[in-house]
Amino acid sequence: MNSALSRIATMKASRLTTRLRRRFDIKPSRTAPDLLTLFEVIGYTVLLESDINIGRHKAQRSSNVMVVLCTRLRNALKQINPKVPCEVIETVISGLTSTHSSDLLENNRRFHKLLTEGVDVVYQNGNQIVHDKVWLIDWFNLLSNDWLVIHPFTIVQGYHSHCLDVVVFINGLPLAVIVLMDSKHEKAKLSEAYQRLKTYQQQIPMLFSYNAFIALGVGNSARVGTLTSGWKEFLPWRSIEGEDFPYQGETELEILIQGIFDKRRFLELVKHFIVFEETGTSISKTLLRHPFCTTQNPKIRSRMI
Repeated sequence: MNSALSRIATMKASRLTTRLRRRFDIKPSRTAPDLLTLFEVIGYTVLLESDINIGRHKAQRSSNVMVVLCTRLRNALKQINPKVPCEVIETVISGLTSTHSSDLLENNRRFHKLLTEGVDVVYQNGNQIVHDKVWLIDWFNLLSNDWLVIHPFTIVQGYHSHCLDVVVFINGLPLAVIVLMDSKHEKAKLSEAYQRLKTYQQQIPMLFSYNAFIALGVGNSARVGTLTSGWKEFLPWRSIEGEDFPYQGETELEILIQGIFDKRRFLELVKHFIVFEETGTSISKTLLRHPFCTTQNPKIRSRMI
């Protein structure tokens, strides 16, 4: 992180840590406040679960069963699609939040198509039948979108209840999940975060119907992958802007957050670098590898050896 961002992050970390301590009346954990501060620095709104559960900040959530923040989604869709009637927007939201299949990957592929290509709608405007699209994201104007991070985020599905560390919402849609392991435990490993993720996918699949990609973190180490990524396919993000050298003191977690979740880069990755492939009877989802994002640059490697 450059010096200017570092100073901003230090100030925000101090304020955020105080908020966490006051709100939960517990000793603040090191990883979560630091990670949340990185999101604040790059322009996201960061809220605690208690904020959304009591309806503050217009992020209302009436129960822990809900995984989509419908108020935020509705407001965003109206802003992005100002000519589309409100009743059509409501129909789109209803379709997005309805269960269409018990197959998680099929649901995820269907949603990704709607996310990137828009939702086809037909409605009547006076005497004219209008064929249009409702866009879930404004791909051109970053400011038209609602960028939100919530920590923690409790989800109840069936007999299972899980408290996720960090969920990233764009326009009320949970597009990314970050699974953290407490670095205080000396034996904590990224592979344990991966196993926890697999449990989440099995027991609360509703959340992952909307997922673009997943990050795993332990201490300063971090990896990124997708719903179908095997353990060895979760890889570190090597560079923020494609530079040939790592910033001094930059951790894998900092590089991943600044590299992947930069607003413009996030949209580029979602729209152009996620590929679904059918392999026999199964679906494979891949986050395409930039030369500088998940593959170690040979120049960097030679200097590190």
